[in-house]
Amino acid sequence: MSVSRQWATWTGYLLVIGVALLLTGCGKKVTYGAVQFITTPAGVEVMNLKDDANLGMTPVNVIWEGVEGESEYVTVEFNKNGYMNEITSFWVNARHETREEAIANPQPITVELQPRR
Repeated sequence: MSVSRQWATWTGYLLVIGVALLLTGCGKKVTYGAVQFITTPAGVEVMNLKDDANLGMTPVNVIWEGVEGESEYVTVEFNKNGYMNEITSFWVNARHETREEAIANPQPITVELQPRR
């Protein structure tokens, strides 16, 4: 087999592997975004309505993983006995390269719950 033919064969293999990686997402970079939930009163449970995950009690910082700076639309519910539940939605921007950078620069989400009557 000639050198040019071998080169063409290897180039073809590399092209196939590159396309496979691109289609499976293996070549995408993971990025991070963080939100700081602050409520009045404090001590409010934060639930992610997408999967009913408990994100913690306020004040709380939460990190989201993204892909190459993509944003994610998130809807959460705030619950505390004696107060009306509150639901809010927002975009999380996964623009940070590390978890540490994201947690050091969270997006603030501030909510005031109203007492039940």
